[in-house]
Amino acid sequence: MKTLKTKQLFMDAVHGKPGTHLGEIDNPDGVGEHGSIACGDAMRFTFRVKRHSTDPTQDIITEAKYLTFGCTSAIASSEALCGIIEKGEYTPINALKIQNSDIVDYLQGLPEQKIHCSVMGAEALEAAVFNWAQRRGVDLKSLGIDLHDQETEEGRIVCKCFSITEPYLKRKIRELNLRSIPQITNAIKAGGGCSSCHHVPGGLQDILDQVWAGETAAAEHPETAQLSPKEVKQDPEFSPYQFAKKVERVVDEYVRPSLRMDGGDVEIFDIKDTIIYCKLKGACSNCMGASQTLKMMVERVLKDQVDERIRVIEV
Repeated sequence: MKTLKTKQLFMDAVHGKPGTHLGEIDNPDGVGEHGSIACGDAMRFTFRVKRHSTDPTQDIITEAKYLTFGCTSAIASSEALCGIIEKGEYTPINALKIQNSDIVDYLQGLPEQKIHCSVMGAEALEAAVFNWAQRRGVDLKSLGIDLHDQETEEGRIVCKCFSITEPYLKRKIRELNLRSIPQITNAIKAGGGCSSCHHVPGGLQDILDQVWAGETAAAEHPETAQLSPKEVKQDPEFSPYQFAKKVERVVDEYVRPSLRMDGGDVEIFDIKDTIIYCKLKGACSNCMGASQTLKMMVERVLKDQVDERIRVIEV
């Protein structure tokens, strides 16, 4: 279950409330990206610094923004990252100390299957700091900092669905203390597609065994050791009636309260398979951003809470 803080940060962001960070900085001092739209999650992170007159390593990040293609947790995690950075008055180098666990703590928790959202923000931050260092002429390696800028491009691809390489996998397994295939999938999405990389030679299980020198995920998590990959992550199937009722419940609990705060509402006209036909009502119906609200709020909440295949069509 998502925390109230996660839900509130998401709602504030999609409504553009003052103090939120959804957007992009013009002429940023650092820009970084992580993920891809093809994978279902992507983030572009930009920041601006107050430049130190003589020592660029003492630049202070004064503003941070993000664009993300992702779910409620992805937006809330991105908001958390920007909030942590701005409040802490970090230098870009000190900002590298922010870990995905700090983002999870800021949100007062995240579901296991959404941990990858916090990882995405931390990775985008690293890429933005690397970009800042190039612009400011800062030699990160001389400071003992290795950001693995070429890591995702070099090395054998283990998970073809998400184009994740062996060096990146090994690093994240160590950094995040990942001990099982489900944990890997939750944290960085590897193995979450066709599942063919789970147990093949050189696949996820072999890499886990290599990293932990013989410690297997089965020893650490016996409760999932005898389950097949599909059994571990499979969600129960809903009948069309159950699916429609769940959509209605999520709209009532998560979407309508926020829309009504601004004098709006939403009406569902029809549901065909995973396509939801609906229309904004009240003050929201005449808003120039109505289509964006349907995508950024209604569709993303339903994708996150019900089924990632859902598409919302305006009627």
